[in-house]
Amino acid sequence: MSAEPNPSGRTSVELFAGGGGLAMAVHRSGFRPLLLNEFVKYACDTLEANGAESRGEDERIPELNDSAPLYRGDIRDLKMGYLEGAVDLLAGGPPCQPFSLGGIAKGDEDKRNMFPEMFRAIREIKPKAFICENVRGLLRPSFKPYFDYIVRELMFPFEERDPDATWLQHDAILRDKEQRGHAKSAERYQVFTFPVNAADYGVPQIRNRVIIVGFRGDLDIDIELLKGATRPTHSKLALLETMASGEYWERHNRVKGRAKIPSHVVEHVMSDAQATLPFEEGASDLMPWRTLRDALVGDEFSDPLPDVPWSKLDRRQYENMPKEHIGWPDARIYAGHTPNVLDRPAKTVKAGVHGVPGGESVMLTDSPVRGTRKPREYRHRYMTVRETARVMTFPDDWELRGPRGEQMRQLGNAVPVVLGQVFANAVATVLDDVQKRS
Repeated sequence: MSAEPNPSGRTSVELFAGGGGLAMAVHRSGFRPLLLNEFVKYACDTLEANGAESRGEDERIPELNDSAPLYRGDIRDLKMGYLEGAVDLLAGGPPCQPFSLGGIAKGDEDKRNMFPEMFRAIREIKPKAFICENVRGLLRPSFKPYFDYIVRELMFPFEERDPDATWLQHDAILRDKEQRGHAKSAERYQVFTFPVNAADYGVPQIRNRVIIVGFRGDLDIDIELLKGATRPTHSKLALLETMASGEYWERHNRVKGRAKIPSHVVEHVMSDAQATLPFEEGASDLMPWRTLRDALVGDEFSDPLPDVPWSKLDRRQYENMPKEHIGWPDARIYAGHTPNVLDRPAKTVKAGVHGVPGGESVMLTDSPVRGTRKPREYRHRYMTVRETARVMTFPDDWELRGPRGEQMRQLGNAVPVVLGQVFANAVATVLDDVQKRS
């Protein structure tokens, strides 16, 4: 998020920026950040380490070559009216604990619910478009009525809620406005919801989320263009077929610097894959899901991560190992927390109170436990911070600040960069199309 050329001229604001996943995605899609906001100290430190610059109370719009200004503090204290008319895309994922399956589930009664601040930001900034990411738990039957209310609030952000009114009372007003309102109003937004699995977009992780995208009502957008730009690009069926054909295994065995996959691992994985393949649904003409093994091997932009020796699970950063690729001792597999396996997308990276919870960040390796016979048992260890960052599609040069638990928490709270970029690119495509036709 350092100052870079921005030929498109598009601009953005990122709220609840966390460790920078969505902010990075938006920036990569050609939007110049005019403001970032984050409250958590270590997350702010991470943003600054990667090019953002604290701005204090200054309400100045940055110049073209300035670094992204970061407001370190509570969003409820942040005034954004000075940005009115200057922002193409407002992005953010309001804290989702009130709606998490693992959370307290108090919905709008929870003081951590920051959706009202997202509504206020839209009112003050009046962006051309917005992206809002959150947990799939918002779509649970018990929360669906409130989720529908959130969508209507995003449609009519200028219809402010009376402080003394319940959300149900305010929702009734919005429902009436929806039925009789004019769709082309500059004070109304067209809102689209996308339940997504990040693995369907090339992220090496099963991560089910809901992404909400909105465009200001006075913009003549092409809805089919938006839908086309956000279609899934990867599938499980395509992965299983590349395994069955042998292409997946051959590709990995050609990687320099990584040990070849033992035949017993291939046999073990394929015994499950062959049983699944005849019943699997999906489109095999898409690209294969990316697996945890794919993430560790890297791509054209990153080198393979070296294996962590069993003798080096000692919390030390070794000079011959990538930064934050640090072995951690005492990994355990807990009841109800099955480990990650190399030849499937990783499990959802979660953010506990003190980082990713125990069993969730454990991975099985290719090394069998000594003295065991079939069915084979494989040794396990904690994933490193760098491996977890790969699963979240953060680049290796992205610096994470704070102790290990805080780094893992930033990753667990983040939007995978590749997933965020799909939707930021889609918004850019739609806005470019509007400009061409205007």
